[in-house]
Amino acid sequence: MATLTSNQEWIPTLNITSNASGAAEAARKGDVVMIVDLISMSTTVETALDAGAIDVFGASPDCVSTPVTVNPEKIGYFAGKKALKNDTELIIATEPRLASNEERKDNIQLALTGIKRAGVEIDTIIPNLGAEIVKLVDFEGKVVLVITDTGGTAYDAAYNHGAPEVITGTVARTFKKSGVMPAKESAQRAIIAAQKFKTGITLVAASSNSHEDVLAAEQIGKLIIEEGFLQI
Repeated sequence: MATLTSNQEWIPTLNITSNASGAAEAARKGDVVMIVDLISMSTTVETALDAGAIDVFGASPDCVSTPVTVNPEKIGYFAGKKALKNDTELIIATEPRLASNEERKDNIQLALTGIKRAGVEIDTIIPNLGAEIVKLVDFEGKVVLVITDTGGTAYDAAYNHGAPEVITGTVARTFKKSGVMPAKESAQRAIIAAQKFKTGITLVAASSNSHEDVLAAEQIGKLIIEEGFLQI
């Protein structure tokens, strides 16, 4: 967590952790939390933003097993309210990839309950496909809720344990970005959020069992350091 000295000077910090438990701990410390779920939650989010989504949320499915508190109904409610406020559609991206909408709905009833409580009807539920989601629906001006076992659950944990802001990051190719640009923009997003709230940054590899998530979080961390964040 970033700290303030006796004369209120902000001292930025950077940490890397993993799993929903790490996300919850970082949130409780007051850090901006970036979720890195390369395949595919954070890549889906980045692609949706590339394609014009105005805001993106993450949530856990119903039957997830995690040692920390999650509340997908609460996130569904706030995602729904965001869509209502902007007079726009809420799009859900979830799993399994190869299934009907009805099958996908089976494990996201808590989030759907929150969305309905917000007064929103859901017509569009798409699979969590990373960069390929742009082929399925128009994201321009829409709000997106990504509900997945790892990235969505880590986001949910950070959100519900009080992080000042929960964002996502990826190093994978997206709709408009390739090469190092996804990682660079992720690093810059984290820095901007931390500067806004005068906090540290914690990068969360969505699963400690996912080598690609861990390596991606490390790569984004290196770019945050190269941008001079720790010397601010």
